[in-house]
Amino acid sequence: MAQEFTINSSSIESKINQLLPSQGGFAPGVDFSASTMVIPIVDLTETAEGSSLREDLQLATDFASTRTEIVNATNTVIISTTGFFSVDIQVTGKSAAAELNIFDGTTSKIIKYYSFQSDALNLVDKAVVFLRAGDSLRGTSGGANVGINTITRQIADLQGNLTNPLGFTP
Repeated sequence: MAQEFTINSSSIESKINQLLPSQGGFAPGVDFSASTMVIPIVDLTETAEGSSLREDLQLATDFASTRTEIVNATNTVIISTTGFFSVDIQVTGKSAAAELNIFDGTTSKIIKYYSFQSDALNLVDKAVVFLRAGDSLRGTSGGANVGINTITRQIADLQGNLTNPLGFTP
């Protein structure tokens, strides 16, 4: 026979309010209860959050993706829109360095740095970047022998609401 018991936890109440806003949140005077009975659970988290795509599919490059090429010792803005972005990176070159940084209008924070000596380099990398209002993602090619190619796609807005690939309708 299953046993029933009451759970009093403010952290669980807060999580319920966050995850289930359409349920009106946790009502005062109502107790959470638990049971020792095994009950199967169906995870509807992705659908409840507004996405019916697996994460790997939600990160897919699509027709709205943007390609940026940076060459010849230049500093170039790659993205200046708020939100979360998937960035595919290819760095090629010889005898120099390259970097990606987030610039807030005053200072920059290096998030990827590539340095190589005399040997030719062809490197493929990935990043997921979050940009606030006023932030931009920039790439810097450290010399005439260095190139950075990026392909970017917004994967979520500033509040974390997923942006599905262009043309996908759940």
